[in-house]
This record gives sequence, C-alpha cells and structure tokens, in this order.
Amino acid sequence: LLQTGRVDKNHPLVTGHTAPVLDIDWCPHNDNVIASASEDTTVMVWQIPDYVPVRNITEPVVTLEGHSKRVSIISWHPTARNVLLSAGCDNLVILWNVGTGEMLLALDDMHTDLIYNVGWNRNGSLLVTTCKDKKVRVIDPRKQQIIAEKTKPHDGTRPIRAIFVADGKIFTTGFSRMSERQLGLWDLNNFEEPIALQEMDTSNGVLLPFYDADSSIVYLCGKGDSSIRYFEITDEAPYVHYLNTYSSKEPQRGMGFMPKRGLDVSKCEIARFFKLHERKCEPIVMTVPRKSDLFQDDLYPDTPGPEPALEADEWLSGKDAEPILISLRDGYVPIKNRELKVVKKNILDSKPPPGPRRSHSTCDADFSQPALEEVLEEIRALKETVQAQEKRISDLENKLGQFTNGTD
Repeated sequence: LLQTGRVDKNHPLVTGHTAPVLDIDWCPHNDNVIASASEDTTVMVWQIPDYVPVRNITEPVVTLEGHSKRVSIISWHPTARNVLLSAGCDNLVILWNVGTGEMLLALDDMHTDLIYNVGWNRNGSLLVTTCKDKKVRVIDPRKQQIIAEKTKPHDGTRPIRAIFVADGKIFTTGFSRMSERQLGLWDLNNFEEPIALQEMDTSNGVLLPFYDADSSIVYLCGKGDSSIRYFEITDEAPYVHYLNTYSSKEPQRGMGFMPKRGLDVSKCEIARFFKLHERKCEPIVMTVPRKSDLFQDDLYPDTPGPEPALEADEWLSGKDAEPILISLRDGYVPIKNRELKVVKKNILDSKPPPGPRRSHSTCDADFSQPALEEVLEEIRALKETVQAQEKRISDLENKLGQFTNGTD
C-alpha cells in the first residue's frame, strides 16, 4: 500500500475465474486469505503470499460450487473460523466451511427474488438481508428461520441496503416514493415503526453503509457520488446524528473499508477507505486532530482482533461467542503468515500410509517451501521474459528485412 503511483501493466494478478468477479472479502482471521465471487457461479478462496509474486496466481486454495447462477455477495463470519457466506442470483444463501470445502447450510426458501445484500450481527448469530421483493429479513441461519421481517422499510422502488449496528438495531438505506434517498434506524423487537427515518437528497446512487462499532459511526458512500457522509448513532433523539461530509471531485465506483487494526493510531486515524475510480484506487483517511502524541484511549477502545472465537463445528452446533478483542495501544503487529489448509473428509484419511514416508533431508528443512516457490516463480518468469524478447527480436528482424528489401 505504500507503493503508490502507476502499476506496471505486467503486475501479477489473481486470475482463476472464467467470468467477471462481482465481490471480494478479506478473511477477518487470516490476513493472507481472500475470497472472491464471480459470474461463473463459483466462490474461490485464495492464499496471498507476503511477498509480491512474480507471476499470476491462478490456483485457488479451494473452489466452492453450489450456486446455479452468478454469485454476487460473499461475507466471512465475524467470530467463527473458516465460515463463509455466499449469496447468488439463484436467490440462495449458502454457508460454507472453507476448511473442509463443504457446504454447512443452504437457505433456499427464504427469498423470492434477487438478494441485494447480506450482513452479520456482531457475534454472527443472525443475518440481515435485503431483497428485490422490498423486504428486510432477519434470519437465524442455524435454525433456518426468519425471526423478523419488514416489508417496504422505504417506499421507493430502488434497492435497499441493511446492516446491524449497536444493541441489535438495524440501519437501512433506501429511497422514498418521490425517489429521495433515505436512511432509517430500526429496533429488531419492534419492526413496525422506525426509530428514526431521515431524507437526504435526490441523487439516484444507492447508499452503501459502513459501520464502525468502536465509535458508533455509520459512513454512507453513494455509488456515483463524490462524497462520504457520516453519522453517529446514539440512544438519544434524533438517534442518527449528522456529523460531517467528506467531498472530492471524482465519483466513486465502489468503496473498501479498512479494519480498525489496520489504522495508524499514531496519526489518530479513525477510518480509512479505498475509493475505486474508473482507472485507479485512492486511499481516503479520516483523522481526529489531537495535540498530544500519546495514545488516545477514547478513539481506540479494544477492537476485534484476528483470532477466531469459535471453530466452524462449534458455531454450527449452536454456540455463540463475542469477538476476541485486542488493544491498539502499541499498534497492531500482524500475525505471521498462516497457510489456509483445506482438509477433505475422506474415509481413507484415517487409514495408515501403505509404506514408509520419504524423510526430509537437512537441505529440505533449511530451505523453506515459500522461498523455494518464490525462486521457481522467478525462474519461470525469466523464461517467459526471454521467450518474449526472442519473439520481439525475430519480429524486428523481419520488419528490418522487409524495409531493406523495399529500399533496394
């Protein structure tokens, strides 16, 4: 992220899908793992090395296949290891155990139309979804039950978005009957009337909400907008308090949100966005100016860390756990690269090996696998470069020959 500027056109990419990628999500419990969803109906999980690879990454750790139409949404469970949610245009929500590559749950009879978005609550016990049928649903995925439902939280026909915020409340964005953009705050125990409902403007971009639980601030980023509005959610009327607006000149096509542990506490960063333009990605930093260089306890309460609170099987059996919190007082030190291992359940796995295993030599032990892979990648890249140069030289020689023949 520190290397800004133009990226080389031959910069290595992650290329495994056979159709456009529609959504990506970094794993909250492993900073080297990212999941991607695609129009090719698959979800792929990738291991990203700490070093910059010299060739494209084309082989995912695991490919998850269960949707019949394009997959537009993916989201990792906030507290359980290796639990990944996917939602597709087949109106199906699937929960996966990435560690085994298996489908845990399929919520297939709950949505009658296209799913717009899906969000977890803080401990991952509930889901909130919005749908083209104008309903917001709160779902217990393990019981496969809809525990609350609201039809038309916003009267307009444009897409709705919903997320969980503090104390189990739900924050929504949508449009009024007159196509004015709105935001709403709802109590899960009384879904009939909103706690707050505010109109904003008449722009037609869908408002994407991002919630910072540590500061109770919701950031609203509209597709096609050139601004970010932010609001504080409190227990006092009007409950959703406008704070400020960040404005820029160029519209945003999408937005990414950095987890709290990725912020620079020495500069009093409270949020960092990655704004997607047509041809570039721009970091946008929100700071709170302070005169003191000391750690600001009020800005940085303990925040969810990278350690999962549950295993996938524990969560599936009915256990819930709050995120394991860490302090940012001394800054966040990333955990050493942990390889994501996929274990396929197979009866053969329990049988002893048929013969003696090859022992590793001293050389094998001293030379780590990542280092070996990096060297092999460099050798392959050099071979490709040499072949490309040879072809280019041959083409130039042919052109020179044609030019020479033409002048004789």
